[in-house]
This record gives sequence, C-alpha cells and structure tokens, in this order.
Amino acid sequence: MLEKLEEIKNRYDKVIARLSDPGVFQDAEQYKALSRERKHLEPIIAEYQKYSALLEHIRDDESVLRGADEELKELVRDELDGLKLQRDEMEESIKYLLIPPDPNDDKNTIVEIRAGTGGDEAALFAHDLYRMYVRYAERQGWKAEELSASFIGVGGIKEIAFMIKGEGAYGQLKYESGVHRVQRVPATENSGRIHTSAATVAVLPEAEKVDVEISESDLRIDTYRASGAGGQHVNKTDSAIRITHIPSGLVVSCQDERSQHKNKEKALRILYSRLLQQKIDEQEAAVAAQRKSQVSTGDRSAKIRTYNFPQTRVTDHRINYTSHQLNAILDGDLYDLIEALKLADNIEKLKNL
Repeated sequence: MLEKLEEIKNRYDKVIARLSDPGVFQDAEQYKALSRERKHLEPIIAEYQKYSALLEHIRDDESVLRGADEELKELVRDELDGLKLQRDEMEESIKYLLIPPDPNDDKNTIVEIRAGTGGDEAALFAHDLYRMYVRYAERQGWKAEELSASFIGVGGIKEIAFMIKGEGAYGQLKYESGVHRVQRVPATENSGRIHTSAATVAVLPEAEKVDVEISESDLRIDTYRASGAGGQHVNKTDSAIRITHIPSGLVVSCQDERSQHKNKEKALRILYSRLLQQKIDEQEAAVAAQRKSQVSTGDRSAKIRTYNFPQTRVTDHRINYTSHQLNAILDGDLYDLIEALKLADNIEKLKNL
C-alpha cells in the first residue's frame, strides 16, 4: 500500500507544479481538470502523511525491541500493539480513498422521469418523484431547473426533464436510474384497493462539448408550434424544437420556452447528456464480463426500488435496504439511502482493485 501511496504523492506533486504554470492557468479546461484532480488527491495525501508517520513510529519501536534496554522494551511492547492496530484500521480506510473516481461525479446532472404502467396514478407518482428530487436538491443547496415537461390534467407528469446544478450532483444521484414502483391506494380509487404503478428515472451527467463531439450535419432540427397540455403555454409561432441525432436515432423535443433559441439550447443540453450517458453505458458494457456491479447506475429497465404506502416502507432491491421513513424520503431526505448505495458500490469496486 505504501508503494501505491508514494505513486499518488508523485502524481500530486506533478499536478501542483502544473497548476503553477502560467500556460496551464490560461487554458480554462486544463486548469479545471487539474484542479478537480488536486481536490480528489488532497485527502489521500493527508492520509498518506499520517500513515507514513505511523509506520515510522512502528519502525522506531521495533528498533527498540531489538536493543538491550529491557525497561524500555517493556514500555514499547504495549504501545506497539496499539500502533499496529491503528495501522490496520488506517489501511482499511485508505483502501476506499484509492478507488478511482468517476470523472463525471462532480458534474451537474439532468434527471428524466417518465410515467410507466398505471395510467393517471403512474403520472401522479412521477410527480411525487420529481418533487422528491427537487426537495433533495434544496437540502443540498443545489438548484433545480426544468428543461422540458409534459403534464396531465390530474396533476401528474407524463414525462419531465430537469437539471440539478450543484457540485457532485451526478455522483450523488446516479444510482437513482431505474424503475421506481409504488404501491398505494390511488386518490381516484373508491374501493380502497391497493394499486401498483411505476415510473422510470434516468440520471445523466451534464455533458460538455469536450465530452461528446457532434457534427452539425448529424442533426436534423425541426420547428413546430407549441400546443396541448404538455406545454406551459400555447403560442402562435413555431417556437417548439425537435432535434434528431441521425447516427444514434435519439430525438429530443422542447417547447416550454416562448423563444425558439431557448428551446433549442435546452434540447441540445439534453441531447449532449443522453449521448454522454450512451457512451458511459457502452464503456460499462465492455467491462461487464469482468465485473458485475451490485449497484446498477444505468439499467433503466430494472426495478430498483419500491415505495409501499400501506406499510410506510421504502425498499431498494439492489442492496436489500429497507426504511420505514417513506414520508421523509419522499420529502427529499435521501441521505442515508444514497450513502448505503455508495457504500455497496465501493465495496464491490474494492474487490476489483
């Protein structure tokens, strides 16, 4: 482990040296990337310094044990046992710091929610999930910005895309991708019968142009008139935008803004992020034969969680996590659940280090 930490220390020294280079400072993207790497390495370096000092202390005590001073040996023996226990505990915690970071974790995220099976009740549940993530963002001090939405008359959401802006937003929310299931008595149900409905959540890292290359010739952009319950307004100009990425077949539409330019800008942000997620999915598929992660971050066909209202229970099926704080979770108190998912993912990654 010491050898690995010394390699990281050398890398850290090089990053610090490059950050002080005036040429790097003038390159915004390079400076941003190096600053992000420094931030990741700093806690490892802090632990490396403590670990090195501890190992030096152990070596000094072991040197005393090889000496002739019996009284000093007796004093050192008890101390040495405690130091070795401390060393073992530190090595265990350092392992988690050595897990390679996901380069997208610090990014903003685009969340897409779509009502699934269950009709109006599924749309109402989709609205509950939307509120849950917005409340979580507020608790984190982040900002949520609606990008596109399609509502239905009962107060539900057919589908919605929104951005959450905040440091580490994607890293915190990426485990939310998948099918979320709800079991409850719908407000429209007179007989008191429990229904099961579902909504699909997709969590995408906000893509920068350096992450995904798109040629103008790969895009087909159509304009049309915003109309219907899906928009926030009905206007008389062709302000709505539909963008088709021809190579992948991905289609993104946006009609929420009165400005065609703003709708195009929002649609492109969603398209870039979907293409980046597609790229990430392909990379994960390439290593799937070597490692089967316990915590899926990309398979949106898999049922990941159930919200059971009669028992006020939330169950995450990937890690067998159960909480009876259903109301608190739906109000955005996701901290314990997300930390449990992150821990399970890190334990799985440790097996492959």
